Amino acid sequence: MTDTLARAFELLDQGDRGGAIAILYQATEQGAGGEIAGLLAELRAEQGEHEQAVALFTRALADDPGHGPWRRACLTSLMQLPERRGEARRFCAEILAQRGDDPAAHRHMARLCLEAGESETAIAHAREAIFLAPHDLESLTDITTILIPAGEPLPAVEALAAALAQAHPADPALPFAAVAQARGWLALAEPAKASASLRRALELDPDPDDSAGAQGLLDQLAAADAPADLPATFVRALFDTYADRFDRELVGRLHYDAPAALRAVLDEQGIGGGRDVLDAGCGTGLAGLAVRDMARHLAGFDLSPRMVEKARARDIYHELWVGELVESLTQRPASADLLLAADVLVYLGDLRPVMAAAATVLRPGGLFAFTCERVDQPDGFLLHEGRRFAHAEAHVRQALAQAGFSILTLRHHSTRIDRGQPVPGLICLAQQA
Repeated sequence: MTDTLARAFELLDQGDRGGAIAILYQATEQGAGGEIAGLLAELRAEQGEHEQAVALFTRALADDPGHGPWRRACLTSLMQLPERRGEARRFCAEILAQRGDDPAAHRHMARLCLEAGESETAIAHAREAIFLAPHDLESLTDITTILIPAGEPLPAVEALAAALAQAHPADPALPFAAVAQARGWLALAEPAKASASLRRALELDPDPDDSAGAQGLLDQLAAADAPADLPATFVRALFDTYADRFDRELVGRLHYDAPAALRAVLDEQGIGGGRDVLDAGCGTGLAGLAVRDMARHLAGFDLSPRMVEKARARDIYHELWVGELVESLTQRPASADLLLAADVLVYLGDLRPVMAAAATVLRPGGLFAFTCERVDQPDGFLLHEGRRFAHAEAHVRQALAQAGFSILTLRHHSTRIDRGQPVPGLICLAQQA
């Protein structure tokens, strides 16, 4: 069998792949051992013949169960066969049980978990794969396609930035990694950074056909309209990063006063206590602190898990969860008497969907107290350079009216300072019919 392997490698060196496969196949038919089957499996996998490759890898592993490269290659071929996903997951779990430091197995398990709807587990495996192989551009590119739909593009973007900075200029994975980084930036609502990554990909790609797809994505980006809302991934990443210093910077440096201002409006209108209060986009719990004495039951939610952790540490909420704004409101119909949204609507463009959701969560006669930034234009909204939306007063009034709210008070109010100047804003208390 040693002669067969030597002859096969000789043919491969001569470029005669078909001849090498032929003599290896003949040897396997005659009962050759694992080395022959393993090499033939690798060649079959390279040709995209993954069913045959899995069968041959299985045969090779029967002779040498601990052969790591064969195990990983077998798993890679299994991953190319959608009808064998369950087998792939079991095989992947076996590899991780024996070698928990295998980055490829963690990467494959991340994808399998994502496909099964297990986003948190997928994210954990993807993060481990990044930790174990932080400079593998091909792996990081694949991980990005897992983390973006899982709602966590930031770790992929950060890892790609570091790996791209250290990569060899001749690495063929460079343009693909740069495009993956651009897709991550787009998920984080950073089109300028995405454009820069795409231009770098074009500079790095010698292929005139743009095999990495950078030009097509750059053209789409140039033609794209301004977003109606900021992506949830951007908002989550922003506040997860900001959570530890949120109170200090927002209140201390930016003089943020939305919670206190909302409480003042409620007091002005003579709104009493004993209410079921829902704090939408609760952040670290500053608004909850402002109204907790009014609440019979105080619930809150935020898109950022880190923010929810900070709010839970205050020990003032009866209930807290991680959730998206409109979805969380619509899933709890007629469950609240008072809804708060302190500095939350700045991450939404068109306010009509959230106003309709607010009407859903409130009981008849329920109150919606909120702040937003203001733009002095006849109608609509504007995404300004601070990556926040400002709304025309007319748009706010129309969205409330369409959702069936009557306005108890709506006036100009700045909730924060930016670059030494008050940010134009609105504060409102509306009542559901």
